[in-house]
Amino acid sequence: MPNISKALRQYHQINTRSSVAYATPHRLIQMLMEGALERIAVAKGCIQRQDFVAKGKQIGDAVDIIGGLREGLNEEAGGAIAVNLDALYDYLQRRLLEANLHSDILILDEVAELLRPIKEAWDAIGEAPETGTPPAAAVDHPV
Repeated sequence: MPNISKALRQYHQINTRSSVAYATPHRLIQMLMEGALERIAVAKGCIQRQDFVAKGKQIGDAVDIIGGLREGLNEEAGGAIAVNLDALYDYLQRRLLEANLHSDILILDEVAELLRPIKEAWDAIGEAPETGTPPAAAVDHPV
């Protein structure tokens, strides 16, 4: 009998790679933000279950994802908005490291509450239907 869990993990990895390969830059940013929020939520569960190894991995992944968002900022095109996002992303990364150190769910909640409105604003921008790319935006997140 095949290992169903292994098969599902492999399917998920292939599906994720396929989604990334065909995603627009706009959709990639959405996916990164979704991934960060998902990992924060999973980390909270890990803390509650006292699975500290998994908690560290989930928080580390969230830190890396937010780092990717920071690297994609274009301060030249985005001006003050990009500078402010860079400062926010830096703060979120530092808070995640603190949450990991202290296994602090409240800090994870704070990070999620700060990231969620950014994601919602990005979602609201939408994609330009004629080109499949986002309309002129204050930030350029090429990933």
